[in-house]
Amino acid sequence: MTTDTIDIAPRLRGRPREFDMNAALDEALRVFSERGYYAASISELTEAMGLTAGSVYKAFGDKRGVFLAAFDRYRHVRQQLIDESLASATNGYEKLRALVTFFAEASCGEVGRRGCLVVGSATELALFDQEVAGRVGVAFDFDERRILDLIHLGQADGSIPQHVDAEGAACAMLCLTKGMRVVGKTGRKHETMLAVAEVTMKLLD
Repeated sequence: MTTDTIDIAPRLRGRPREFDMNAALDEALRVFSERGYYAASISELTEAMGLTAGSVYKAFGDKRGVFLAAFDRYRHVRQQLIDESLASATNGYEKLRALVTFFAEASCGEVGRRGCLVVGSATELALFDQEVAGRVGVAFDFDERRILDLIHLGQADGSIPQHVDAEGAACAMLCLTKGMRVVGKTGRKHETMLAVAEVTMKLLD
């Protein structure tokens, strides 16, 4: 068994039934992103994940367990996609442009309407669930630190002016990129969100 599969039946005889953990969680996070935590039902989750309710409860315990696993999966996949987007940029400024553009493009059309699981969790669950609040806090801190590190990189390589307040700009860019994901729920156009990205980059002038 690989790390991407989970045994969902006792090893009584023959081969155990397994499911692809990542594929199942990808479907679960789609449901949570579209419906929100409270509106997402176990029946919707099991149908999307291609599993029985018993299999879901055995693997994750309850709906909250599915959500936490989907949250971690979401962050892992997003970080990989962002790293790929930044890889070809040649300096700190261009890496930040690639980062802001990534958020802008995730905030328009059908993809934008699905929203961001991290941002949605911050508004829906963090006040009432300490574990979720901790995960959201770690995610936001990570994103802000990455922006700050890229600003420092740009100031070191000369692509970002030294007079830019790195800490203030990093926090502002965090707020703007997260805000993009909220506004994106209203179905904004691609060109609109790219224009927002351009305005965001003016914080580094």
